[in-house]
Amino acid sequence: MTLPRVDEYGSAARDSFRGAAAMRRLLAIFIWALGTVFCALGAQTPSASPDESPTQLPSISFTLDFPGSDPDHYSFKVDSNGHSRYESTARISPDSEDRDSFQLDFDLSAATRAKVFDLAARAKYFQEQPDSRKHRIASTGKKTLAYKDAAKNGQITFDYSPSAPVQEITAVFQTVSTTLEFGRRLSYDYHYQKLALDQELKRMEELVNSHSLYEVQAVAQVLRQIADDPSVINVVRSRAQRLLAGAGGAAPRL
Repeated sequence: MTLPRVDEYGSAARDSFRGAAAMRRLLAIFIWALGTVFCALGAQTPSASPDESPTQLPSISFTLDFPGSDPDHYSFKVDSNGHSRYESTARISPDSEDRDSFQLDFDLSAATRAKVFDLAARAKYFQEQPDSRKHRIASTGKKTLAYKDAAKNGQITFDYSPSAPVQEITAVFQTVSTTLEFGRRLSYDYHYQKLALDQELKRMEELVNSHSLYEVQAVAQVLRQIADDPSVINVVRSRAQRLLAGAGGAAPRL
């Protein structure tokens, strides 16, 4: 057998070395090119500063503070899609002095959402503070209405306003608060004192039937719990079922 010459071994080694070196050069060029592309993309898409925030939907907020009432504080924030948050501080039940905070995220009906945004427009987006000095009436609590979008930011604080749109939008939020507070109390009664459910639901039905309560769909979850629970007496379940059947009613024309 003829053995390869030493120079043949050297030639093969040199060829292998050259191949590896060429691959390293190609890899380095590829990494450099890739880095250049990413740098260019980064230059074209600057990162947002901490002070910048995403575009916000137009929103309306309402706050009422009335010490001695129940609830003594509550607030709404509603965006132009109807997504809403309600927060309040109230007694845990009518016969208790213990107070607790309450939060609920819900959707206003399309009709009520349209109504409050129309009223905000008629109230000039709360850019003008109402003059109530000529009207001496009993205090009904400190109220704040605010509107915010990309171009406007208005806020008014009042006890009483002579403005009809401000009065109407205040009445809408106060009535929806009444609905949501029914839901809060029903949830407490359902978990801790089921015998109190009948009286609460009876009052709720009376207000719905007199068109004094709306947005009942916002408390549908607790009504459904009551209606579906066989441990609850039938008369109470029937009341909850009737309220569910009519749920979704929007704010009437005031």
